[in-house]
Amino acid sequence: MSKARVLVVDDDASGRRWIAKLLGQEGYDVDIASDGTEALLMVQDRAPALIITDLSMPKMDGMELLRRVRQTNPEISMIVATAADNVSSAVDAMRAGAQDYLTKPIGFDALRMSVERTLAHRALAAEAENLRRQLRTRDHDGLEGLIGTSASMQRVYRMARQVAQSKATILIGGESGTGKGELAKAIHALSGRSAAPFVALHCPALAESVLESELFGHERGAFTGADKQRIGRIEQAHGGTLFLDEIGDIPPSTQVKLLNVLQQQIFERVGGNESVRVDVRLIAATNKDLAAEVRERRFREDLFYRLNVVKIDMPPLRLRGGDIALLAEHFVAKFARENQRIMDGLSDAARQKIAAHRWPGNVRELENAMEHAVLFSETNLVQPQALPFDPVPATFEDIQVPGASMAQVEKYVILKTLEAVDGSTAKAAEVLDVSVRTIQYRLHEYGVSPARSKA
Repeated sequence: MSKARVLVVDDDASGRRWIAKLLGQEGYDVDIASDGTEALLMVQDRAPALIITDLSMPKMDGMELLRRVRQTNPEISMIVATAADNVSSAVDAMRAGAQDYLTKPIGFDALRMSVERTLAHRALAAEAENLRRQLRTRDHDGLEGLIGTSASMQRVYRMARQVAQSKATILIGGESGTGKGELAKAIHALSGRSAAPFVALHCPALAESVLESELFGHERGAFTGADKQRIGRIEQAHGGTLFLDEIGDIPPSTQVKLLNVLQQQIFERVGGNESVRVDVRLIAATNKDLAAEVRERRFREDLFYRLNVVKIDMPPLRLRGGDIALLAEHFVAKFARENQRIMDGLSDAARQKIAAHRWPGNVRELENAMEHAVLFSETNLVQPQALPFDPVPATFEDIQVPGASMAQVEKYVILKTLEAVDGSTAKAAEVLDVSVRTIQYRLHEYGVSPARSKA
């Protein structure tokens, strides 16, 4: 099977035949042209992935060919060739859009390496554009403010759409940094309350006395320093949505008052005795196991059941597969715009390092890492050294990389994924993007009984 199609353009017949022969021996599909005019006709007939052109030619020289191709077929990569004493013209060509240049006489190794490097960059650019295209069209499959096409995120989208129009209280679970707040905003935007306020409060950041004042407001004179009446977050959210982030951290006394709001939509401001009636939809988020908190008597059981009408779990980033690259490209583009940098995305090596990382801080960690990478990148592609974390060690418990077979790596991935999803073959199949039958067949091969795994 041949590699990419390459068009060699040179008025020196022996020179273009020599380059064509060498590239043909390397497996490339090669066409030749004697000048820029002939080359443009061939591009119209069947566009190559790469053009290698001499700069000095009759009729239409290499610079004019470069300009024409950039106008009509910007996806075609170009390498220019020039005499060793005329490198300045090659630099001009690079500024005009050429990806690389070669000096004559052209050596075989230099030619091969330039072609491989240029085509690899072209493949990365195409992949980055594909990711950007997914980002531009994600609202058809995703939700506003959320990025991801993985099966686990599609499940989140489906649940969010189903409950958005209801009045039900929603509890969003998931590790810190997974995007629980973004999901809450998306549900509000989908609801009939979207024109009313979305009011958020991060509960752990406030002391108990301050938290109650923030939630319920206070009357003038309620405490030292309360020199005027203050409207709390619940009242501010009237007609709309109140989002309480990390609700598992609120103290017991506040839990009682919040329960009353959920049951009756009535509360009193701190220091007041007048009942205030509100129409508020509550969305709460937590990174804790609230059921366990109830068993340990740290969270009220009745409030838990009021909150847990609908439970949506945000998946950790490490279980979202291809979403990691999608998000990384999004953040690179975002911070490139903010910092007025021209970035073409991620290098292949950076992609591999990102894919191998465990991302304990989830999407928030990835966002911070990509901001750092954009700021410290020395080229238009993010390289591994610009990423602010160490590479994952090249050992996986009882298997060695390099040295392990693909079968060993596959076994490790399947068993580790099953462990992460509590033995559910259905969830493991979803995470790995394979059929449940494939998982069950592999378990049979490994001597692990499917009966030991939850369906």
